[in-house]
Amino acid sequence: MAFSIQVDGLDELMRQLGKLEDGGLGIAAQGLYEGAGVMADKVSSAVQGIATEPFKYAKGGKKRKPSPEEKAILANAKTGVAKFRKTGVNVQTSVGMQSSGYAQLGKVTKPIPQIANAINSGTSFMQKQPFFRKATSQAKAQATAAIENKIQEEFEKLDIG
Repeated sequence: MAFSIQVDGLDELMRQLGKLEDGGLGIAAQGLYEGAGVMADKVSSAVQGIATEPFKYAKGGKKRKPSPEEKAILANAKTGVAKFRKTGVNVQTSVGMQSSGYAQLGKVTKPIPQIANAINSGTSFMQKQPFFRKATSQAKAQATAAIENKIQEEFEKLDIG
């Protein structure tokens, strides 16, 4: 008993899958870029919520709040999006102040990421104010929506349908 199967449209399906393969990683990167931008903006604006008090040395195991000068350094620092890492199946990046450089704090030059980490995580002499975690948790939904919208927009331009 012999069976015969006839299939139409395989060439078209292969063409569509080829377009998806060629453009998929780039589309994911574009979406991620949009989401990372939303996240970077939120982190920059979260710096404004840092509570400060005039500088004084913390003595006797007490902790101090960041000084207005430290807050101003973070407010003027650039919050950036790291270079994308593409591994063939995914795209990764990070948002932060890691490449913000240095700033003059009084008579001392300090790395801006060190000041940000001290405020965000606290130290033995400074109260922690997790502005970065707060910003990322607040912006998560917005960033996700921006990623999804950009990916949807780019898929529509891809014309695989």
